Amino acid sequence: MKKEKITKNRAFLKWAGGKFKLVDTITALLPKRCDTLVEPFVGAGSVFLNTDYKFYVLNDINPDLISLYQHLRDQPEHLINSCAELYQTKYNNEDAYYGIRSEFNQEKDSFRRAVLFTYLNRHGYNGLCRYNLSGQYNVPFGRYVRPYFPEREMYFFARKAQRAVFTRLDFETCMKNAPQGAAIYCDPPYLSLSDTAKFTSYAKNSFNLKDQQRLAKTAHQLAQTGKNSVLVSNHDTPVSRSLYQEANIKSTKVARLISRQTSSRKAVKEVLALYKVQQRGEVIS
Repeated sequence: MKKEKITKNRAFLKWAGGKFKLVDTITALLPKRCDTLVEPFVGAGSVFLNTDYKFYVLNDINPDLISLYQHLRDQPEHLINSCAELYQTKYNNEDAYYGIRSEFNQEKDSFRRAVLFTYLNRHGYNGLCRYNLSGQYNVPFGRYVRPYFPEREMYFFARKAQRAVFTRLDFETCMKNAPQGAAIYCDPPYLSLSDTAKFTSYAKNSFNLKDQQRLAKTAHQLAQTGKNSVLVSNHDTPVSRSLYQEANIKSTKVARLISRQTSSRKAVKEVLALYKVQQRGEVIS
């Protein structure tokens, strides 16, 4: 008898560093005997979309991302229909893109910003989400022949988001506010593989080494006190190995598609560091 193939759910946003390709590896390491999954860096939400917890706390420091998710959860049909209007040929050119980007950077209404953000994500370069120091979205035009309108994926997200609470907190606050026993998955901005790899300014304030250290310390403390098991992903580097020395580390490879040159888009090593709450009588290997 053939084993039924399980279909994975794709995020409706294109996202640099998205976890769709690693979701099976990640979910295999996440605790299952709990009701809630907390994601302090939710990004495009691939882990959320491919797990089955009763409740979710989905957090991100990017206000446009969290606002979009809230509008999609609360008024999916209105938002999706509004987004669809921008997926016409007349809007898929350089002049239209930069006009919409300029409108987005001046727009104050959160619903309209959510519509424009979705357009920019699918028409901008390579799934990047980047702002300059003034907080202006500055991703260039992507030049796609026919950008895909993710209607099905948006409706799936909206249905599942009925189980979710969306927050915009500092990651440490989010982690410490997690319910007792909740699983926590952290996908922070990654450590650079080289000095030339620092391609993103994901939000106005960058995520620096002190933040990486604060994340590792918080994860360790939560596990040590028996409150939460925490799984963290990052590039596999000597720095990350040192940061996560208190965790159980699994190394894996995944293709990264950020490089501008197609020839240099190769698989890179990543680590998954598990800070596990130790049960009574359990020996952690």
